[in-house]
Amino acid sequence: MGNTLYIIRNVLKRWTFVIPLLALATLGLAWGRQLPVAVVVVVALLLAGAVLAAVHHAEVIAHRVGEPFGSLVLAVAVTVIEVALIVSLMVSGGDQTASLARDTVFAAVMITCNGIVGLSLLTGTLRRRVAVFNAEGSGGALATVATLSTLSLVLPTFTTSARGPAFSPAQLGFAAVVSLALYGLFVLTQTVRHRDYFLPVTPEGAEQAPAEHAPKPETSTAMASLGLLLTALVAVVGLAKVESPVIEAAVSTAGLPQAVVGVVIALLVLLPETIAAVRAARRDQVQISLNLALGSAMASIGLTIPAISVASIWLEGPLLLGLGATHLVLLGLTFVVTTLTVVPGRATLLQSGVHLVLFAAFLFLAISP
Repeated sequence: MGNTLYIIRNVLKRWTFVIPLLALATLGLAWGRQLPVAVVVVVALLLAGAVLAAVHHAEVIAHRVGEPFGSLVLAVAVTVIEVALIVSLMVSGGDQTASLARDTVFAAVMITCNGIVGLSLLTGTLRRRVAVFNAEGSGGALATVATLSTLSLVLPTFTTSARGPAFSPAQLGFAAVVSLALYGLFVLTQTVRHRDYFLPVTPEGAEQAPAEHAPKPETSTAMASLGLLLTALVAVVGLAKVESPVIEAAVSTAGLPQAVVGVVIALLVLLPETIAAVRAARRDQVQISLNLALGSAMASIGLTIPAISVASIWLEGPLLLGLGATHLVLLGLTFVVTTLTVVPGRATLLQSGVHLVLFAAFLFLAISP
């Protein structure tokens, strides 16, 4: 009995190592199967545990490599896995997935630029009344997100070379090349040429001194966390897909549009970034929160469009990228409001409320278009 309790305590202490592996094993067993209710509940619990484990390991890596590399690792890792899921679903889904890439990317932009930004600013302003961040870095990130969104989601609605809100093959290839090039240029700016623009600042605008509350983890520990982070993110995205039939059934029973399914899955997939951003804001590091939010939106577009451009070589059926009128209005308003938020380098409770209202409007219109 004593040995059993000792083993249980040891496992609980190392849950961030055990849960990702257990979640990945469960994903392998549950993938493509009809699950009973009890198993669905277990999968949901493991999904939540994998999200929390991913946040923990991302913070270990961030502590080792420093900012903005830490937030970049989390944003890129989850986006790469998400893109792989999108492409695999489009390959097997036929015409029913023609708008999947568009819906996923648009949902990611609205969740990150309004949901994550709004929650982060709310957390920061409740603690310090005014949230302070670097306007140069955040403004550059927002400009990149706006440009990528316009080139990939707005222009297809108005181009005439292909029928419907779609690009011709040449236009899709151009959008893929410039998306990848612009994202690469931003990463170079963020990590090399102007890294100081993306570091947390004090209320006076000076760069924050790095926290000394704990020593940096060893390289071996950081590498182990990187492997476990990727494992946890694969489990998060995969288990979200496993849960999607239950979500689809609930949506259908409630009489909601099928687009709600994509929104719910996007919310689940972006949970690691959301939790990490809010925790950074609680530490008065709102700049890290904005790095995560805008970086995730940027990676979602900058990696998804090139991926589906390559996949379109063997994909059959149309590839719809252009947004409808309602979504165009929401996207345009989001960028206007976010610009007014980031340009001063300071935000109050009012700005957080505006972003959260826009996020609520996105969710409401997804449910009631």
